[in-house]
Amino acid sequence: MRILVINCGSATLKHKLFDERAGGLEVLAGATEEVQVAGGYRTAVARVMASLPVPPDVIAHRVVHGGGRLPEVVRIDPEVLRVLRDVTPLAPLHNGPALAGIEATLDAGVPLVAAVDTAFHATLPERAWRYAIPDIEGVRRYGFHGWSHRWVTERYAAIAGSPTPTIITLHLGGGCSAAAIRGGRSVDTSMGYSPLEGLVMGTRAGDLDPAILTHLLHGGMALPRLEQMLNHEAGLAALAGTADARELLARDDPAALLALEIFCYRVRKYVGAYLAVLEGAEALVFTGGIGEHAAEVRRRVCEGFGWAGLTLEPARNRANGQRISTDDSTLAAYVIPTDEERLIAQETLRLVRTV
Repeated sequence: MRILVINCGSATLKHKLFDERAGGLEVLAGATEEVQVAGGYRTAVARVMASLPVPPDVIAHRVVHGGGRLPEVVRIDPEVLRVLRDVTPLAPLHNGPALAGIEATLDAGVPLVAAVDTAFHATLPERAWRYAIPDIEGVRRYGFHGWSHRWVTERYAAIAGSPTPTIITLHLGGGCSAAAIRGGRSVDTSMGYSPLEGLVMGTRAGDLDPAILTHLLHGGMALPRLEQMLNHEAGLAALAGTADARELLARDDPAALLALEIFCYRVRKYVGAYLAVLEGAEALVFTGGIGEHAAEVRRRVCEGFGWAGLTLEPARNRANGQRISTDDSTLAAYVIPTDEERLIAQETLRLVRTV
């Protein structure tokens, strides 16, 4: 069976075509391309479909927000489409492109599957997911980057020989999130009701006093303008004029230096909090574009945790090695490349064989 996984991100379209073989899933085709405008995703997905060397038997779409109303993987039908449209305002940067991608494949003549990013964090206890405000239906911490956090958790378990690991996973890229994993299950995470909360990101501020937003609204800022600012004009872009961490690491001006300091400081704050929550964490696991490739960011994040038993091994870190901490560190640090698409393909296969 051939599974096409389509991953429409906030600015990129990734796809991988897998073929099920005796040795596992083999990649037949795949690419990542930038998509500049929201309306371009439908055209970009149609172009991907036309470029495939062989047609797929099933297509799986990564969808960021399921609103707590959908399982991890689900066959797409009119009701599922309705739910996805309902919750799109909670994650406009991601669900909008995902819906465009789904619409581009509705006539493909094969089963379509939605792979929901929030489902991995369904194990959060109420003390972690509930906000201290009057109860409002649907308002809770959902968490995101679930496929990535799950993939690196399972990969770490295999690499370290720890079948039910207690670790902190750090997905650092254009979007960023941290997750506290106890016994292989998510028990806390930095993103919340939407992907806006938590760490500083490329164009999102992360944690923000809500009084700032009410101040801007009372001052006359229109809601669409506020949403544009929060999703597209904050974060590293607001601090230093670019959302690209590679550019910031190559610069030596005060704005770039401050942006990186704030970015790493926010990550360290979450790591410190999760170390207290987990009580005996085995490792920090870095993934995502920044987490996998930016040795300087990893150095800045790790350098404050000698008290917790973490000592970075500089040569391993510079080489983007798998284990980047010293062998005698009681809190280890790993770099594990994410592969959301492969995990989605695996779960899609399980789904179509049980339906």
